Amino acid sequence: MAQQLDIDDVARLRIALARISRAVDRMSNEAGFTRTQLSVLGTVARLKSVGMGELAEIEGLNPTMLSRVVGQLEDAGLITRGSDEADRRSVRVGLTAAGRSLQLKLRKRRTEVFARQLGALPAGQAADLLDALPAMEALADQMHAGLRSQRTAPLEAASVPGRRATPLGAAR
Repeated sequence: MAQQLDIDDVARLRIALARISRAVDRMSNEAGFTRTQLSVLGTVARLKSVGMGELAEIEGLNPTMLSRVVGQLEDAGLITRGSDEADRRSVRVGLTAAGRSLQLKLRKRRTEVFARQLGALPAGQAADLLDALPAMEALADQMHAGLRSQRTAPLEAASVPGRRATPLGAAR
């Protein structure tokens, strides 16, 4: 049976998580880089090598904006672009040594910022948050799995006016 949740509490949780994320980003930002650039760098670091299309989907960026961001990171010597060995038409993005170094430095800085803030909470609150960690990780995994399934679901032609909805690749 599905658990009944208070919508106001759910909204408070969502807002608190977003505020925490933005604050950690601001408190540990690397001068000269935008939040989007650092997010792209982090995703490339996590995946080691990723296609531009997949990277655009993960980051929620349109291909033009992603190409601009990747170009800026490439100009800064943090990532490289190259063709996919399996499909020469596809572009893959990877991390340079400088990109890996910056990502590790940012990760350490973010963890230190977060640890300082947790340590400044009243007694017991940090422990309560850490006790909730398995549930938060399960929620994150569930949400990411949902995003993956959305990306792999067949696209429908229903958004085209006057056209019958047919999954891509289906006979017409």
